[in-house]
Amino acid sequence: MDKYAVIGNPIGHSKSPKIHRLFGEQLGHKISYGKLEATENTFFAVVEEFFRSGGKGINVTLPFKGLAYEISDVLGSQAKNCGAVNTLSFSEDGRVYGESTDGIGLIRDLSNNNINIEGRSILLIGAGGTTKSILPSIIDMNPKNITLTNRTEEKAESLRDTFSHLFQIDCVSGENIDRNYDLVINTTSSQLSNTVPSVSKIAIKGAHSYDVNYSYEPTLFQNWSSENGSRSALQGWGMLVEQAAESFSIWRGVRPETVIVVNRLQSEVEN
Repeated sequence: MDKYAVIGNPIGHSKSPKIHRLFGEQLGHKISYGKLEATENTFFAVVEEFFRSGGKGINVTLPFKGLAYEISDVLGSQAKNCGAVNTLSFSEDGRVYGESTDGIGLIRDLSNNNINIEGRSILLIGAGGTTKSILPSIIDMNPKNITLTNRTEEKAESLRDTFSHLFQIDCVSGENIDRNYDLVINTTSSQLSNTVPSVSKIAIKGAHSYDVNYSYEPTLFQNWSSENGSRSALQGWGMLVEQAAESFSIWRGVRPETVIVVNRLQSEVEN
């Protein structure tokens, strides 16, 4: 039985084992999928031990996507562009292959919900690792323009400069936004602090709203979006499952159906 795992810190809340179990059952693949906890000091040792014990692949979550990039001998195209890795694979010759599936996961979920990016205006809230990992995929879809806002403006400007060779990105203070957008994506962890980002309400009016966070109830950002005139308000269950399906495809050579898994996750509340 092939072994896979997800590594992160904290890792107890991860839905990845359940998602990949459902993928395996759907396709008749007998796999095991566990959780690995590490620190920045033990990450490399934990990964190496997993592969020495016969592990075939690892999903990487916070805060180790940068370290996963460093450990990769061969990088996929998305990983090269965003400088982060969330999927590790091991070849028979011992080389480590790293790819980022976050951006593809987002784009597929938007498409599943009939939301297009080509020719549209995009506002990204947050300038952390998630925004960095999805920006290349958004740029690949040929948006009309991209605006970035973050609580720390210097961080937004730094991220803008990182991608300046691919696309012209504007930076603006959230409170100073004076226009609306076609799509507004929240990548911040504001849900954890029981707040919504400081963004002018005009930005969301008539826009599709997408919160990369997910919850069994509507997220705070979803509620805020709906209350302020958004055209639709989605959360990140679909992105979570779609990026996992892309990882499964890299490892197993076949892509599972995702809609039924999304529905299962949303309906089966776990304590």
